[in-house]
Amino acid sequence: MKHLLWTAALLAGGVAGLSGASAQERVDLDMTARIRAEAFHHSQVMATLSHLTDAIGPRLTNSPAMAEANRWTRQQMTEWGLSNVHDEAVDDLGRGWAFTDAQVEMLSPRVMPLHALPKAWTPGTSGAVEGDAIAVKLESKQDLEQWKGKLRGKIVFVDDARAYKTSDKPDFQRYTGSELDDMLAFPLPKGRESDPAMMARFRARMELAPLLNQYLIDEGVLATVSISSWNDGIVRVMGGGSRKAGEAVGVPALVMAAEHYNTVMRALKDKQPVRLRLKVDARFLDDANQPGYNTIAEIPGSGPQRNEIVMLGAHMDSWHAGSGANDNGAGVAVMMEAMRILKAIGARPNRTIRVALWTGEEQGLIGSQDYVARHVAHFPEPTDPEQRAVPAFFRQNKGKPIPGPEFERISAYYNLDNGSGKIRGIYAQENLAAAPVFEEWLRPWHDVGATIVTQRNTGSTDHVSFDAVGVPGFQFVQDPLDYFTHTHHSDLDTLDHAVEDDLKQAAAIVASFAYNTAMRPQRMPRKPVQ
Repeated sequence: MKHLLWTAALLAGGVAGLSGASAQERVDLDMTARIRAEAFHHSQVMATLSHLTDAIGPRLTNSPAMAEANRWTRQQMTEWGLSNVHDEAVDDLGRGWAFTDAQVEMLSPRVMPLHALPKAWTPGTSGAVEGDAIAVKLESKQDLEQWKGKLRGKIVFVDDARAYKTSDKPDFQRYTGSELDDMLAFPLPKGRESDPAMMARFRARMELAPLLNQYLIDEGVLATVSISSWNDGIVRVMGGGSRKAGEAVGVPALVMAAEHYNTVMRALKDKQPVRLRLKVDARFLDDANQPGYNTIAEIPGSGPQRNEIVMLGAHMDSWHAGSGANDNGAGVAVMMEAMRILKAIGARPNRTIRVALWTGEEQGLIGSQDYVARHVAHFPEPTDPEQRAVPAFFRQNKGKPIPGPEFERISAYYNLDNGSGKIRGIYAQENLAAAPVFEEWLRPWHDVGATIVTQRNTGSTDHVSFDAVGVPGFQFVQDPLDYFTHTHHSDLDTLDHAVEDDLKQAAAIVASFAYNTAMRPQRMPRKPVQ
C-alpha cells in the first residue's frame, strides 16, 4: 500500500519525505531510470570482477598482482572516459611477498596429504624438508625460555586441537524482513574495557612477535603450524612473519585445515611419532620497504559546486589464499561499475565524483588512512610514548583532527566491503540528519530489496578513516550470503561465490547515491567528532 501512496506522491509533484528534514529531498527519476537500465541490461560488473580474480588473482599488498591490478584498473577507467586517472603512492608498506606452492604430507604414523597454506610474509622452505611434529605453546617469554634448546629440526604445532562443532547458522544467508527490522533498533553502546588493560595486552603481543620470530630462527625450528579458525576443510589464513625490511621474519609458518590439524594432534596425544614433509615455495620480492598505490579516477563536476567532491571507495588489496573475489574484488567491481554507469549515461554531476581503490586495507586501513591524512584531516602526533608506539587506529584520545585541503570539500564517502551480497540499506553511523535523506534516496530501490537506514555503526573498513575525522563516511548494509561462513580471508574466496545479480543491484544503487549526493543543493550533514 505504501508503494502506491509513494507513486501517487510522485505523480503529484516529486518525492517528498514525511519529515521536515527530508521535505526538500528530491530524486531525479529520469536519471534513476537511466541508471537502472544501464546497470541491469548492459552490466560489465562481472567482467570486471572476473578479470580482477581469475586473470590477476589475489592481490596481496605490495605484490606483483596488486601492481597489475593498479595498472589494469587505471587502463579500464581511462578507456571508459574517466578523468584524472592516476596512482597515488602510499609510503612504506613494507616488502613484496609471493607464494606459488605449498605441499604438506604426513609420513608417519601413516601417509596422508595435509591441507595447509603459508601465512603471508613468512619464508619458504628452500626445497622439501622433513621433521618431527611437536605440540608447543609459545605465548610468552617464559614459554620461550622453557623450550629453549628443545625445538631444533621440529615442526611446531602452536595451537590446541579444536573439537568439531556444526555451525549454528546457515551456510548462505539473506536478511529476512524481520532481521532488517531488528537492525533499525539502536543498541546503546556498552562500557569499554579499560584502555590500560587493552593497551597492555597489545603491547605484550607487539613485544613478543619480533622476539618469537628471531627465537624460531635461532632455535632451528623447521616450521610452525596453526589451526584454521573455520571447520569443514576451509583454510582461513592471513599474515605472519614481518613485511618490514630489517625485521626478523621467523620460519615458514602454515595454517592447516582444522580436521587435518586435529588428526596430527590426536596422534601426538597418543604418543605416536609424527613425521612430516614440507615444501613451501614462498619468497620476499624486495630487500627494502616499498611504496604501494591507491588508484584514483573522477567524473569532473560541471556545476557551481564542481570543486566539492563525492567519494566512492573499496579496497583492492586482498589476502592470498583465494582470489580475493568477495574481499574485496566485489567492492572494487561495484564501485568501478558505478562510475562506468554514470559515464555511460552521460551524467553531468554538479560536484566531482571520485573513486578510490585502496591498498593496504587488510594491514589496518593503511591506504585510506594515508589518503585522509594527506588530503582531508590528520590527528596531532601523541606526546605519550605508549600511544606513539601503537598503530594510529589503536590510539585512544586522539584529540581534534587538523583539517586538510579537502576537509570542507568532501560531501560524503561511500564504501562497499562486506562481500558480494546485494545492498539492503545503509549504516548511517549515528548521523541522524543524514537518515531522512537516505530514506528518500532508497525509495526507488525498494523493489530490488534496498529498504533500511539504520543508525548503527559498522567498522573495520575504509569508511572509518573518513568518519573518524568528521567527514561523513558510510558503508552499505549487504546480505551476508556465505561471507562469514566460507569466503572471508579463506581459500574459498573465489569468483564462484560472487552473485552476479546482487552486484548489478549494488552498482546501480551506488551510482544513484553518488549522483544524488553530487546534485544535492547542500553538502551532506555532518555529525560531531567523538
